[in-house]
Amino acid sequence: MAKVLVVTSGKGGVGKTTSTAAIGAALAQSGQKVVVVDFDVGLRNLDLVMGAERRVVFDLINVVQGVAKLSQALIRDKRLENLWLLPASQTRDKDALTEEGVARVIAELKPSFDWVVCDSPAGIERGATLAMRFADEAIIVTNPEVSSVRDSDRIIGMLDSKTVRAENGERVEKHILISRYDAGRAARGEMLGIEDVLEILATPLLGIIPESQDILRASNIGCPVTLNSPGSAAARAYMDATKRLCGETVPMVVPAERKGLFNKLLGRRAA
Repeated sequence: MAKVLVVTSGKGGVGKTTSTAAIGAALAQSGQKVVVVDFDVGLRNLDLVMGAERRVVFDLINVVQGVAKLSQALIRDKRLENLWLLPASQTRDKDALTEEGVARVIAELKPSFDWVVCDSPAGIERGATLAMRFADEAIIVTNPEVSSVRDSDRIIGMLDSKTVRAENGERVEKHILISRYDAGRAARGEMLGIEDVLEILATPLLGIIPESQDILRASNIGCPVTLNSPGSAAARAYMDATKRLCGETVPMVVPAERKGLFNKLLGRRAA
């Protein structure tokens, strides 16, 4: 029976969808059967990041409304045979989602997969609340910036109050994934440090994803970074985060400031 994982954030643009794709692929690479579900109805970006946009025929809304069977809407990944995608609709709005329909889809997915990974839209509106509604675990993706961290704190409150587990007196296990971290900017005080983020959110840290052009390149060609650039710092950070999610003990690596030749020469002259 699958574990339901929601990948969520309070603020848009923090790297939530790319994180969903990377972690979903990393779980599948470890041999587990995974389905990633796009709840961002009306925008539908997960299929682009997964490189499956031309293969979408039916979507989540079609399944929720009974227009299509779940088997018709699921898209199997071209690179990993145990990774599947259930895309969102690009032509409908989030009001087309119903709690009963989402519950039915999740219940139908759980017996067939090890992980159901729900890519939530940002914020606190209907799509986001339904994406987290049936979650067993949650990854809150945040940038190390005050507005993003503040919004993440609001999402943590919703996970503790708006989920089925919360209503039953149980806890959704929560993890923080810090994305787009730049050690140089943090050292200059241009963004929050890791300790600052964790002090504000008081939630266990799953991983630290560095600011990386590898993630952008992977998204642009429709391939999760863990598959497209497996040796990159970003891919290694996602793989480590996925291992921690599965209960492995992996040392936390804080990305170091990258210094180019110009900066090294400048530092020598200053010395």
